[in-house]
Amino acid sequence: MERTFLLLAAFIFSSGQCQDTDPSRDPDASLPVCEPDIRDLGVHSAQILELQRLTQELAQQLQALKESTSAAVPRMAFTAALGRSLGPVPIGMPVKYLVIISNMGNGYNPATGIFTARVSGMYYFRYTMFNNLDSATNSVMSLMKNGQLMVSTWDTSPADAFDSATNAAVLQLEVGDNVYTLLYANRQLFDNDSSFNTFSGFLLFPL
Repeated sequence: MERTFLLLAAFIFSSGQCQDTDPSRDPDASLPVCEPDIRDLGVHSAQILELQRLTQELAQQLQALKESTSAAVPRMAFTAALGRSLGPVPIGMPVKYLVIISNMGNGYNPATGIFTARVSGMYYFRYTMFNNLDSATNSVMSLMKNGQLMVSTWDTSPADAFDSATNAAVLQLEVGDNVYTLLYANRQLFDNDSSFNTFSGFLLFPL
């Protein structure tokens, strides 16, 4: 790239060699017309061809750099929905969201309901909890990281129905860390084809 700039500068400064050095010239007189030396035209043509070649070479290098950078950036993102009612469950357990909406990087496993980090970095996770039950056994859930509670949602009021709650967190994960939602014992969720209960996550940036 530096060579290209040098060639361009040389071409510009060598393209006009006419100077008026006569001290007796009337300052109001017209300046002389500068005409390029015909002997320099061959040199300039060669410089133009070299600049064109280098420009094309730089464009190819830039495209290759963009492609390699894009390929090196890890991509992990998923959204899954429950798709059917669940519970009341006898013990607290991970929720298995079986309806896969997206799963780039294959970090989410619908057989277990667990997302496993394949890249160390900062991740964003979000889940939504829904029930339509008028009973004391409504919904209580938490977002879990490696078995530790991160954030929760709670709805145990027996006096209403059709309730929804959402929570989210940004988590730092190492390769192999697990994230999932936990439905607590004796609690339940309502869902159908409308996918009221969802679990999503994606990599913000690697570390």
